[in-house]
Amino acid sequence: MRLVLYQPDIPQNAGTILRLARCLGVAVDVVEPTGFVWSEPRMRRAGMDYLEFAAVTRHASWAAFLAARGPGRLVLATTGGATPLPDARFAADDHLILGRESAGVPDMVHDAADARVRIPMAADARSLNVAVTAGIVLAEALRQTNGWPLDTRADADAE
Repeated sequence: MRLVLYQPDIPQNAGTILRLARCLGVAVDVVEPTGFVWSEPRMRRAGMDYLEFAAVTRHASWAAFLAARGPGRLVLATTGGATPLPDARFAADDHLILGRESAGVPDMVHDAADARVRIPMAADARSLNVAVTAGIVLAEALRQTNGWPLDTRADADAE
């Protein structure tokens, strides 16, 4: 399972997603260009000290990502998705794609996706924050594939 950030444009969201991915043992692909300088302190603030341990691969373009990616489906999280998240079926080698906060993804990414998933929302809601979306979709995908990391923290039973 991998998260794919398509041209992220808000460093705090990218940092939060990298922290999420690190904590859940999931690798991240970043399709550039980003809308910010990658080492920007705001991204580090959101990702805290997790960023240095996150498994991140940066790709110069969508074409470079497609050429380098391994096996597995491309699953796009999108407000225009045909499949509501509760009906989606995930596989352990899926690549979960998240678009830019400001513009989503272009048609070529929609066209390349093997599946398009949407999170059901209230009728008057426009969209969720991309980091929140990442957490919701990734949690469901890990649940379905039994992909949650083994919790080996000494205090896990006390919580």
